[in-house]
Parts: sequence; structure tokens; C-alpha cells
Amino acid sequence: MQDYDPSSAPSAGLAAAIMGAILIPSLIIGVISLVGMWKVYEKAGKPGWAAIIPIYNIIVLLEIIGKPIWWIFMLIIPCVNFIFIPWTYNLLSKSFGQGVGFTLGLLFLSFIFFPLLGFGNFQYLGPAGAGFVGGGKPFDPSTNYQDPFNTNPPPPQV
Repeated sequence: MQDYDPSSAPSAGLAAAIMGAILIPSLIIGVISLVGMWKVYEKAGKPGWAAIIPIYNIIVLLEIIGKPIWWIFMLIIPCVNFIFIPWTYNLLSKSFGQGVGFTLGLLFLSFIFFPLLGFGNFQYLGPAGAGFVGGGKPFDPSTNYQDPFNTNPPPPQV
């Protein structure tokens, strides 16, 4: 009976090939999703680089959809996030004038639908979660912007 040697060259090569076959497409999909989120943030009048900063990207996303910052706790609590993540994506799709079908696309095929939202001809209509009723008028982020970290009221604009 022969001894099995798991560190033999053929098995190590096979393991490296399998890892590469999984890792490389995953990285490509991750980069595509990240670029799509970057463009979505820019369309909403927020800095695109905010999409790559952990936790801060969620805070900016909540600003885009018009929900309070305390929602971040609901998004990170296990089991509760099963309700709040689809709700957040639904409000994001409504903020760009899309419906439930687009929400399902963002949930299940986000690597396709975030770039579609970012690079497509969709306009940011305003925060859907803030009770937005704009009648299709595009949202201008330079007017009535309130910094969530600054509690002082903004100076009056002339």
C-alpha cells in the first residue's frame, strides 16, 4: 500500500488552479460593483470615494436615501438586517425613479445593477425615504444640504 502525500506537486498545482479560478472572478466582480457604487454616489451628489470607506459608505448611502444615521445599527444587527437591507435598496432604487424589479436586481445581481444605475441614464430624484414627492424634478444636492455631523444650522444663502 502506498502512502498518500498531500503536498505533492500535482495536488498543490490543482489547489492553486482552483483558488485562482475562484479568486480572480471574485475580484473582478468586486471591482465592477465598487466602480458602480462609486458612480451611484457621484450621481447623488456625494463623493465617490465614500463608496470604498467601510461604515462611512453606509452612512452616505443612508443620506442618499433620506434615512437617519441610526439605521446603521439596524443594518448590522443579525436577522434585523434581513428586513432593512432590502428596504434600503428599495429606497435607493426609488431615489433613482426605479421600482421593485430594480430593487430585486440590486439585491441579487448587484454587480450588474449598481454599474447599470451608476453608468445608465438614471437621474437622482432625491431621497425617497424622506417622503420625497418631486414629480420627476432632479434633486440638486447643493441646495438645503445638512451635514449629519454638524449640528449648527447652515448660514443663510443669498
